[in-house]
Amino acid sequence: MRRISMATRDELIAVVAQRYARSTRKDRGRILDEFEALTGLHRKHAMRLLRGGTRGEQSGRRLGRRLYDDAVREALVMLWEASDRVCGKRLRPLIPILVESMERHGHLKLAPELRAGLLAMSAATIDRALCKVKEQATGGMRRRSASSVGVRRSVPIRTFDGWDDPAPGFMEADLVAHSGPTAEGSFIQTLTLTDIATGWTECAPLLVREQTVLIAVLSEVRKRMPFALLGFDTDNDSVFMNETVQSYCKEAGMAFTRCRPYRKNDQAWVEQKNGAVVRRIVGYRRYVGLEAAATLGRLYTSVRLFVNFFQPSFKLASKTRDGAKVTKHYYPPATPYQRLLADPRVSETVRACVSALQATLDPVRLLSEIRLAQKQLVEIADRPATSETASVSLQTLEQFIEGLRTSWQEGEVRPTSKLKKKVGKYWRRCPDPLLTVTAQLREWFDAEPWRTSRELLERLQGEQPDVYPDKLLRTLQRRVKVWRRENAHNLVFGTAAPDDDHAQSPLQPAT
Repeated sequence: MRRISMATRDELIAVVAQRYARSTRKDRGRILDEFEALTGLHRKHAMRLLRGGTRGEQSGRRLGRRLYDDAVREALVMLWEASDRVCGKRLRPLIPILVESMERHGHLKLAPELRAGLLAMSAATIDRALCKVKEQATGGMRRRSASSVGVRRSVPIRTFDGWDDPAPGFMEADLVAHSGPTAEGSFIQTLTLTDIATGWTECAPLLVREQTVLIAVLSEVRKRMPFALLGFDTDNDSVFMNETVQSYCKEAGMAFTRCRPYRKNDQAWVEQKNGAVVRRIVGYRRYVGLEAAATLGRLYTSVRLFVNFFQPSFKLASKTRDGAKVTKHYYPPATPYQRLLADPRVSETVRACVSALQATLDPVRLLSEIRLAQKQLVEIADRPATSETASVSLQTLEQFIEGLRTSWQEGEVRPTSKLKKKVGKYWRRCPDPLLTVTAQLREWFDAEPWRTSRELLERLQGEQPDVYPDKLLRTLQRRVKVWRRENAHNLVFGTAAPDDDHAQSPLQPAT
């Protein structure tokens, strides 16, 4: 059972003692039972405390009971500095060794009472005595924990398997940083929200990473969503874990939950959309400033309609494990719009609203708007800081439709994508360890071609011990493999095998 603090006990005595003094014998017994259960004190001691009433002094640290004077503290500071400022628990067993060594070398001379005081100090007393000294030596008090720590403790945790088929409106949220190759300075971030039941995804840019900006953007996203936002599940980022966001969710009637620290799989729904939607559409360039944020906003206006109404996705139905093998079963691919209509918990008003919106959408026009916004983003990101604004060539809808027939010939069509650099051919970066003995090994192999690489290496080690270790076996095996191929080619064709890089096809004429 958890014990109450001394201050709480004093307050309890002050309140209960007055009622105890005015009560009858029977009531006093009942009061003692309650007081004994709360404080865990012995009944006789509880009776003495309640009869005594409120004491003149509070429980806690007693004054006038100082055991160690300033001389002992000064000697302790010197020993602490000599130990390279270790903590009290480590300094306590070191004090006898330090005192003896420093006295032996003439660095310290202690009176018998000072020595006895130092040796009798406990680790906790050492830390208390050095508290102010440490504060001055380190330049201030220890940094207090961030305010988000208290909020984080009050927000309940929801894991990846804790959703239990929620209704549309419970969404996971995350931030995607558009910092490019470096995270220095200020840059735009994308707020991504993904509905658990339908996969409905909303994205919006944040000009700066700040909680009030997040609340403003989240309010605008809620206005254009077809259903109410019932749950807001985030990670442990301080931009989410603060009183501003917590109060906003409480006032809006939203369930505010969080994932476990360093467990990204708890937010698997939104993490998947971060890659499949945000990174695929926006890319990995660095976006900074109002112009880039406005362009991102226009891009996401078209993306949300294109993804939610015309992009089918898979949804996990079940997962079974047989030892190390995991078998996953998925529902048939469907768009978030189709899942929203198929959900029986969705009201008829929402169904009619999204159906009317879907009837007005043109997927080709939306894709054309996405491509144009992507070109503008690339131009903004790749533009030098001192250059003037360049104009992006506009393309009519007819030209875009015509280009759909041949765009596959140009490879990647998303302007925000960057082609991966081809990995160059591997070349030897270290000296050949068998260069000086290759000719000798080849003679041994030609004389006895049935010998294995291990036997050749052991023969070489016998002639030159401690020069060629066993780790060269794999290198020799690759070399012997080439020699065997050459011998086989000589037996069949009577000529040496051509080099792989310059081999000529038998169907090509000689040059």
